[in-house]
Amino acid sequence: MKKIVILGAGTAGTMVANHLTHLMDLNEWQITIVDEDPIHYYQAGYIFLPFGVGNEKKLVKPKQEFIPSKVRMIQTKVELIQPENKKVILQDKTILDYDFLVIATGADIYPEETPGLGEHEWGKSIHSFYTLKSAVALADKMKNYQGGRIVVNVVENPIKCPVAPMEFLMLSDAYFTKKGIRDRVELIYATPLSGAFTKPVASQLIGDLLSSKNIIVEPDFYTERVEPDAKKIISYDERDIDYDLLVSIPLNKGADVIGRSGLGDDLNFSPVNKHTFLSDKFDNIFVLGDAANIPTSKAGSVAHYAGDLFGENFVRYTAGKELIENFDGHANCFIESGYGKGVLLDFNYDQEPLPGRYPVPGIGPFTLLEESRINHIGKLSFEWMYWNILMRGRKIPLPANMTMAGKWVDWEKRYRKN
Repeated sequence: MKKIVILGAGTAGTMVANHLTHLMDLNEWQITIVDEDPIHYYQAGYIFLPFGVGNEKKLVKPKQEFIPSKVRMIQTKVELIQPENKKVILQDKTILDYDFLVIATGADIYPEETPGLGEHEWGKSIHSFYTLKSAVALADKMKNYQGGRIVVNVVENPIKCPVAPMEFLMLSDAYFTKKGIRDRVELIYATPLSGAFTKPVASQLIGDLLSSKNIIVEPDFYTERVEPDAKKIISYDERDIDYDLLVSIPLNKGADVIGRSGLGDDLNFSPVNKHTFLSDKFDNIFVLGDAANIPTSKAGSVAHYAGDLFGENFVRYTAGKELIENFDGHANCFIESGYGKGVLLDFNYDQEPLPGRYPVPGIGPFTLLEESRINHIGKLSFEWMYWNILMRGRKIPLPANMTMAGKWVDWEKRYRKN
């Protein structure tokens, strides 16, 4: 019997496991998935917790609940991958042989990689919201916050959910306005990007949105170190920003085992073909989700669209056919902008976000690059879709690749300021 081993039972790994059980002949293929953490986290829900919205208990479920019964699940740590020998070595020294390996080990934060960031002020005057524990701790801090300067900094890109720092700032604006102390709170966004976002159109429009909310953007700020006692972040060019509360998005890296196994770049993300997810080094290894070094957002939508296309392509490949280079980098992201509104971005490798309507051209109901109530509702409703549709291997009836239908290509005439 031929063997497929999937490393990681998060968003990408779980979707792949479900898709392959429907597509592969399980009389000929054995599918094994390995993950040391028994809990599946809905990470998109973390952004609401610091503002007293949402229930942390609803953001976690057992991973086993979403893994098909025909898939062998092993709960342990992966110590090493030996791609030349087609073997995976587990913490208990168990050796798994494979014919094909799917790596979906995700990304995590590493505050200790930045001098001063993860030291004695972590959890006191320095917080994050990129883990469930840190988001809950930040909620306690925000609840009792009486004013001062809040700095949100991104240490280095890429990061999981690139829009989350801007969401936090805009939600903070609404949160402190509601509490009646917005005039006592200064909000600053220190980003290594040259603007609010990576793409010019979105950067301009989102930058204008932040400005309208009196949120200051400090561009091209590459954080070199934090001085926690002085409450400063210092850039590589020696600029410094004072803070009373630092909400940091630390360095994001792929799993350590990817680096140990010689399958990653400097940040432990695996180089792959950006259209097929096939490893640059090995013709029987695929890398999906945040673990892949592809030039698009590390977001759940990317894992979703990629997973929809990957399954059938993988079946072709195992039958001896050429892979189809069919994934275009499609991503869409709901951005919470506060006051019960949101913004939606839809883009791919080649096309930056544009204004328009999605998914039905001219109708929507969602608006692209424009604040609306329906976008906020869309973000909230996605949690149900995530647990009940995506993680159970069902497909949302939307095209996996991006379409230009409904987008306003003449956006400059509508939006460009004189």
